[in-house]
Amino acid sequence: MANVDFNEYPLSQSQAIVWNDMDALQHINNTVYFRYFEDVRVVMLEELKVFDFVKSHNIGPVVASTRCDFRAPLVYPDTITTVSWVENIQEKRYTMKYEIHSHSQQRCVAEGEALVVYCDFSTGKSCPIPADALEGLQAFVGGQ
Repeated sequence: MANVDFNEYPLSQSQAIVWNDMDALQHINNTVYFRYFEDVRVVMLEELKVFDFVKSHNIGPVVASTRCDFRAPLVYPDTITTVSWVENIQEKRYTMKYEIHSHSQQRCVAEGEALVVYCDFSTGKSCPIPADALEGLQAFVGGQ
């Protein structure tokens, strides 16, 4: 991590990890990594004003699938920086990529991705990404 420039990523968020997120094996529970992914994803959705659009149009993104490759355990206390970017934008979906970097370990401790699909919540079916969101997503394309 010593040579990682977080400014090279379209999205980054630093946060302290929480003692309460450790499990009986004294490391941060694996499910919590998905919350870290969600935290940075929500930052992007807020910037794109997606939540306002969902309220007025009943159309928005859902995570269709997600995965995480764990590289090293996290242990309290530590601070992490989660970086993210968008890839493979298509008519109804896009992929978000993630990396979680431990400050104390000075390395990437997890990598993951999510397939995000736009959904018309009135019908329960996928739908095209709205034009404003599609245009806004371009600002988040990139990463390593």
